Amino acid sequence: MGATGRMRALGVSAAAGALLLTGCGDGGDGGGGSDESYSIGVTQIVSHPSLDEAREGFKQAFEDAGIDVDWDEQNAQGDQATASNIAGTFATSDLDLIHAVATPTAQAAAQQITDTPIVFSAVTDPEDAGLVDSMEEPGANVTGASDLNPVHEQLELLQEIMPDAESVGVVYSSGEANSAVQVELLKEAADELGLEVEEATISASSEVQQGVESLDADAIYVPTDNAVVSALEAVLQYGQQNDVPVVAAEGDSVVRGAVATYGINYQQLGVQAGEMAIRILEDGEDPADMPVETQEELELYVNPDAAEEMGLEIPDEVTERADVVVGDDVEPEDPAEAGEDEE
Repeated sequence: MGATGRMRALGVSAAAGALLLTGCGDGGDGGGGSDESYSIGVTQIVSHPSLDEAREGFKQAFEDAGIDVDWDEQNAQGDQATASNIAGTFATSDLDLIHAVATPTAQAAAQQITDTPIVFSAVTDPEDAGLVDSMEEPGANVTGASDLNPVHEQLELLQEIMPDAESVGVVYSSGEANSAVQVELLKEAADELGLEVEEATISASSEVQQGVESLDADAIYVPTDNAVVSALEAVLQYGQQNDVPVVAAEGDSVVRGAVATYGINYQQLGVQAGEMAIRILEDGEDPADMPVETQEELELYVNPDAAEEMGLEIPDEVTERADVVVGDDVEPEDPAEAGEDEE
């Protein structure tokens, strides 16, 4: 990544994450690029900037294509039982397609819906989660775009900005399949790089602070765990108070106050999933034969101010090659405010 791609302010990313769910159909106004009008259900496990951007990117793909859509958007507010209820409602609704944002909602939908196409986004390992037979040949009515993150490269970045680090801590949800996959990748990468890993498991966002306080590590790694990212401020506060740098798995967490990451663009991931959905609806492609897609291009995010608050200085050579340098004028989104008007 070169300096030519650098953005000194990330207002566009923060603004995209701030778009809210309505909890009801809002009607498409894409301009009539297709004679068809579709009804699409969106089920999202919880609100935080990355998932919100994936959702909005999915809708953007239809808007860009000029396709009229009646959207039924639902949010489980982090509760798996609610996600299951939403899936049950969608199963009896006259929907043309379902977009599932994140692993828990995708699993809930796949368990109850077998005759309507399901296109997911922000699912780390759809094969391990039981959503597809394989990445190349999903095999049923479910496919989508994976947000599998480059854990090894992210740990190498940690070592580059903190050469003296000997251990890294991680808090994750014991019941979230994508989190378990990432922690296994973290352990493998740490072993290769000579780092020790300390773990703390949680079952809800309310336990994040207790989990992070139980760690005794030189740095903290935040995976794309929905419960942890929803309560990221508790992790950041711990890092600031104890001079323990926090490295994230995705860029929005860096905007909110983590030190750095190599991450994907969740807005673009959503667009990618939306384009897959359009091929299903408009071109008649079969999800069973559509390989799960990933995002090849990664972006280097750094937050020098956050690093300073955690007792660390990011080397100039890292900042100079960053794609996104978060500055004081970038306002991170408050997830509580983002979700306060949702139903």
